[in-house]
Amino acid sequence: MRANLKEVEEQALRLSPRDREILAETILHSLEGESITEIDEAWVAEAEKRYQSYKKGKVQGIPGKQLFSEIRQELGWKS
Repeated sequence: MRANLKEVEEQALRLSPRDREILAETILHSLEGESITEIDEAWVAEAEKRYQSYKKGKVQGIPGKQLFSEIRQELGWKS
């Protein structure tokens, strides 16, 4: 990572959660209209496939609270 980028990242991570959210939205909106890569296309296709499986009842969803709890456990984070 370039020095300037690392500095910006460190500064951004010191922002309040709300300010980080605003910054993330701003950065994401700045990418609108950028060309989609093959990797992005593959992720969109996978997401659509999973969504269609869910809609057809082939897979069941789990509550978000449960999902994030399991993710935190797998990563070794405290809840």
